[in-house]
Amino acid sequence: MNLPIPVVHLPSLFLSHGSPMMAVEDSPTGRFLDHLGERLPRPRAIVVASAHFIHARPTVTATPAPDTIHDFGGFPEALYRIQYPAMGTPALADQIAGLLRDAGFPVQVDGRHGLDHGVWVPLRRMYPDADIPVIALSVNPAQTAEWHYRLGRALAPLGAQGVLVVGSGGFSHNLRALDWQHVQAAPYDWVAAFTDALRERLLAGDIAGALDWTALPDAHRNHPTTEHLVPLYVALGAGGDGATGRLLHRDVEMGGLALDAFAFEPA
Repeated sequence: MNLPIPVVHLPSLFLSHGSPMMAVEDSPTGRFLDHLGERLPRPRAIVVASAHFIHARPTVTATPAPDTIHDFGGFPEALYRIQYPAMGTPALADQIAGLLRDAGFPVQVDGRHGLDHGVWVPLRRMYPDADIPVIALSVNPAQTAEWHYRLGRALAPLGAQGVLVVGSGGFSHNLRALDWQHVQAAPYDWVAAFTDALRERLLAGDIAGALDWTALPDAHRNHPTTEHLVPLYVALGAGGDGATGRLLHRDVEMGGLALDAFAFEPA
């Protein structure tokens, strides 16, 4: 289910990037991503807070020509040959580091790190020409949702500068519970209970309720670890003061992999 994006200004995005096979397989979420880039104002650069880039201190990549990282195993060989040759932008990385320092974060800049699959899988579908500079931002699952929201709030000025801020993770992410043999398996009741409750809070602009995610039904069953959830809060914060979510897409694969996507901007 794809919903229109009224072009007002550049919002921040939360994208569920699914399996690495999202890069090549036909699926409702893949088709949504194929058209998402053309529905947005074209950014001059993209910053992606990825579930697969984890550091204790917020880390911003300043690699001029970042490698494509194939940080997964057991997939078809063709997937490991994919390259996403987007350039970096060290000057913007330094600007972002400054924003984070001003917000009190002990940020570090990494001039060698590449782009993990949480970055390049959705971007390959959105911007297949890889002609927009890309910066990766780390997350820290040892920190809270509120900490990541503050991280995103520090990046909120970027939207007005033509920089697209993306949180790349998963709306529900319990790999042990998935029905791997049936991609179109019906959503589990406990997935619907959690995602319906969190979605309702995001669409209502209930930031406090969204941050209090552990109070939602079956919260830890949906996210036994939080690295795929916390990019949501970076995107929510980057949407600006009092940001409200707009649902762009929703789907569930294998019963338990919720693939919601949202745009965030002030109400």
